[in-house]
Amino acid sequence: MPTRRRFLQTSIGAGLALPLAGPGFAQAPKKRFIVDSQIHLWKANTPDRPWAPGTRAQLPEPMTIERVLPMLDEAGVDRLVIVPPTLEGMRVDYGQEAARRYPGRFATMGRIQLNDPGEAKRLAGWRQQPSVLGVRLNFGPTEAHWLTNGSADWFWPAAEKAGVPVMFLTTGQTSLFGPIAERHPRLRLIIDHMGVSSESVSRNEVPRAIAESAALAKYPNVSVKLSAAPLFSREAYPFNDVNPYIKQLFEAFGPRRSHWGTDVTNSFAKASYRQRVTHFTEELKFMSPDDLDQVMGLSILERLDWPRVPA
Repeated sequence: MPTRRRFLQTSIGAGLALPLAGPGFAQAPKKRFIVDSQIHLWKANTPDRPWAPGTRAQLPEPMTIERVLPMLDEAGVDRLVIVPPTLEGMRVDYGQEAARRYPGRFATMGRIQLNDPGEAKRLAGWRQQPSVLGVRLNFGPTEAHWLTNGSADWFWPAAEKAGVPVMFLTTGQTSLFGPIAERHPRLRLIIDHMGVSSESVSRNEVPRAIAESAALAKYPNVSVKLSAAPLFSREAYPFNDVNPYIKQLFEAFGPRRSHWGTDVTNSFAKASYRQRVTHFTEELKFMSPDDLDQVMGLSILERLDWPRVPA
């Protein structure tokens, strides 16, 4: 034993990094695998890649791969699900570029022309597109009627058959997804931003929006992104006015159907990217460490069939 002690002292004094394990040695904490379930990425507005009309004032500067990577690294975020913004139209190539340049770090959702049943043939091979995990639908004021006039009816069975996960955000129509979830039990539906849209915030209807989302928890094929919390909080970090809503949805859906995300876009005035991580990992005491493992990353990987170990 004296010989072993002298060896350890000599080795440590010489600067050798020895793995110290076993009784009497504290184990280093395991790093949590963190996945941001949503950030929009887009390039600058150029003649060969123009932004959609009306978006320039809303999104004054591009959110590029080069801009996002240092934020992820500084905050300890391992992966990112890219959601192409509406200004990109149906394009997914920038998300695919990110995934190609940084294998295993990025993947992307895609967009589809929901009021065109001819898109069904494209949906059949959706997951064969490189690094495309699913579809993102945004039912803004001009698209909301597609949920009630039959325009979207073709999509749900086609997505279910193709095994394509669907993220969605509505302007107060979240409850309409109950019958859709019931009719298509193998269709994976993911509520964006807790079901809270900017219209919900401006109309002071956040509690109703949260309640509509929580009501969908009875369907096993529905999950929820606990994302964009700073954007509808009226308080500074740690957004205590929003935390009860997060708890309400977490308790309804459970850790394996709740997904952390930032939707950081250009809203840095409200919180830094790192604060959006620590908001959950340090401030939400109702989540256990095991819960946080799921919510902060593992649950969205499972929901989107995105293997933790790259193929």
